[in-house]
Amino acid sequence: METREPAASVRIQSVDRAVDLLLAVAAAQPEAATVPALARACGLNRATAWRLLKTLQVRGLVAVDGSTGRYSIGLTTMELGNAAGPDALIAAARPILERMCEQTGETASLAVPGMGGLTYLDEVTPTAVLTASWLGRSVPLHATSTGKALLAFLPAPQVRRVLAGPLTRFTDTTITDADALAAELTVTRDRGYGVCAGELESSLYGVSAPVLDRNARPLAVLSVWGPRDRVTPERFAELGHVAVRAAGEIGSARHGGGGHHPGAPIVA
Repeated sequence: METREPAASVRIQSVDRAVDLLLAVAAAQPEAATVPALARACGLNRATAWRLLKTLQVRGLVAVDGSTGRYSIGLTTMELGNAAGPDALIAAARPILERMCEQTGETASLAVPGMGGLTYLDEVTPTAVLTASWLGRSVPLHATSTGKALLAFLPAPQVRRVLAGPLTRFTDTTITDADALAAELTVTRDRGYGVCAGELESSLYGVSAPVLDRNARPLAVLSVWGPRDRVTPERFAELGHVAVRAAGEIGSARHGGGGHHPGAPIVA
């Protein structure tokens, strides 16, 4: 019979440990994906870790290289991911976007990484304000707060590839110098949110914060944006904090804890 008890009060230890191991496999470097290393990472003894990993292997959630004993994510996880698609993320973010819009009086958006940029999946606009829709649009990474929030939390090699290519100028304020963009990404990571002052479209200003996974990798980006006469640079800190809190809330809901963890600069 279904009860209304909080999920945290009915956790089953063996399932909890198996999920911890699955996540540890997903996060591990190859040399750290052995039974001893995974057991240490999850605070388990080797025998328990081995039994749980073998169970996960039978169900296709992990695979093991027989010659090295190293584990990797199995094909069943791909089926689960494909089944969820973007709908689960949109559903989780929708009430948070509505709250962000109500708090700020501006448009709140959800975007996810795609080929060569970011694509907006959902947005909530203030009822009393006429604004253009960005749903389904892809935007460049260097000329938007959304893109900067993503870049600032990507691994350094990926960022360097972006900085190595031409940075197209869209407006007078678009950053087209790689060193200047690298410096801004450092600031973005330290404070937890990116800003855009009319860099893609001169009339639009905004702020964005990444939704991070448990390894501090960006899964999606939340934004608050609007016309420059309302979303002024003086409001960036206020709106940035709203975006950071909202992104941390989604991140925590996805992996049961953690949140937003600005850290050291990643661009070298």
